[in-house]
Amino acid sequence: MVKLIGAIFIIVSTTVIGFEAARHLSERPRQLRALRSALQSLEAEIMYGYTPLHEASRRLAAQLSKPIATFFESFSKKLTDSETTVKDAWEASLKDVWKSTALKQAEFEIMKQFGETLGRHDRFSQQKHIMLTLSHLEREEAEAIQAQGKYEKMMKSLGFLSGLLLIILLF
Repeated sequence: MVKLIGAIFIIVSTTVIGFEAARHLSERPRQLRALRSALQSLEAEIMYGYTPLHEASRRLAAQLSKPIATFFESFSKKLTDSETTVKDAWEASLKDVWKSTALKQAEFEIMKQFGETLGRHDRFSQQKHIMLTLSHLEREEAEAIQAQGKYEKMMKSLGFLSGLLLIILLF
């Protein structure tokens, strides 16, 4: 009886781990889409709304879902509450939120590089930097969708099958 309960516990836990890994794969394209959408909204606020950066970030945070909303909320607070540069506030906000995202280091570097140009140029140059960042994120999203299609089902199966293997080895 104890062996049966242990076997069930092993199967359930390894299956949950597999499903969690698969969820992480499906979360990445969704978060990249949200990030691209946020940057497009930021572009509209800068180009047509003449909205200050801290206000545009606060508005974006209200429209988006977590963890991307948390990033823009943090960025807005850092701009209004402390004496810091836009670049430093952007980078600090990225570092604060990044661990709670499903995004990879490549996306971090793209966003960090964008933050270095944010607020330093006129509106039209800023628009060009946003478009460049959007194209980089679009490429990363295509790769993330490809990885999701390739590995998501495998991760789910691998979780369950590794549990079965563990049970066979132990019993």
